[in-house]
Amino acid sequence: MPKIPDKIVPAPLRKPAKPGAAGDPKGQAPQDLKTAPPERPTHVQRLTEQAKEAPVDVLAWVDQRTGATGFLTGMLYRKVPKGTNWFYTLGSATLFAFILQAVTGVFLAMFYTPSTTQAYASIAHINNEVPLGALVHGMHKWGSSVMVILIFLHMGRVFFFGAYKYPRELNWVIGVVLLILTMTMAFTGYLLPFDQRSFWASVVGININGTGPIIGPYLSDALRAGPELGATTLSRFYAIHMLLLPGAIIALIGAHLYLVVKLGTTAPPWVRAEKPKVAAPVAELDAGVERNGRGNGAAPRA
Repeated sequence: MPKIPDKIVPAPLRKPAKPGAAGDPKGQAPQDLKTAPPERPTHVQRLTEQAKEAPVDVLAWVDQRTGATGFLTGMLYRKVPKGTNWFYTLGSATLFAFILQAVTGVFLAMFYTPSTTQAYASIAHINNEVPLGALVHGMHKWGSSVMVILIFLHMGRVFFFGAYKYPRELNWVIGVVLLILTMTMAFTGYLLPFDQRSFWASVVGININGTGPIIGPYLSDALRAGPELGATTLSRFYAIHMLLLPGAIIALIGAHLYLVVKLGTTAPPWVRAEKPKVAAPVAELDAGVERNGRGNGAAPRA
């Protein structure tokens, strides 16, 4: 056991340096700094640099409080299976069609009047007098058909590629509900112009819903909102089309995308999975060592 000294000698005290003499001595400035000293940035230049860095600072501030970088990184840089082709873009195309419907629908809602006496006149006003109104109305009208076609193609791709199997059953159920909501949204939007074609098409559609088992008559009465199709029906269709269905679709699309990012996508059925490389059994390794030893003239192992 080491002996503990009786006295511990402290370190010698140093004499404090004179004021201004602490630290390393300063050498002379380089010659180029003497002849051409650097110019200090002006106030305008400092403001310009701060304006350039402002977007980055704002994004960093938002990211520190939301943690969105991890989610976006996992969503945009996730691994995709071998054999991925253009069929896998049908879901993104359907999402783009829905965003287009939402944007054009907000524009049309600014000029549309949900009234049996003014609905058709407001649609005519949009097409004939509002700048680019006919273009936006046409994009919304034909975009609904495009969205229905894309969602059917997307679900067909999921079914034939076997992407509805474990562990993606819940995502398949959400997709089926999204299909039903999309069809309902197209049906409720068909009545809004309130012309002869949309009126009688809505009558036929409501009567068809009434023939369904158990809930059919109740669903028909809820859509009609009365004994006959009229002003109350138009208001109900407008509320369902503008408020109820878009909110439900947005919520389900969020859940759908979350599961896609978490579970990933499936490979096409014609692509076979590669077997992982595993180590050879110990018996085969020993046999290989014995064969090599005999070939080299070494004595076999006992």
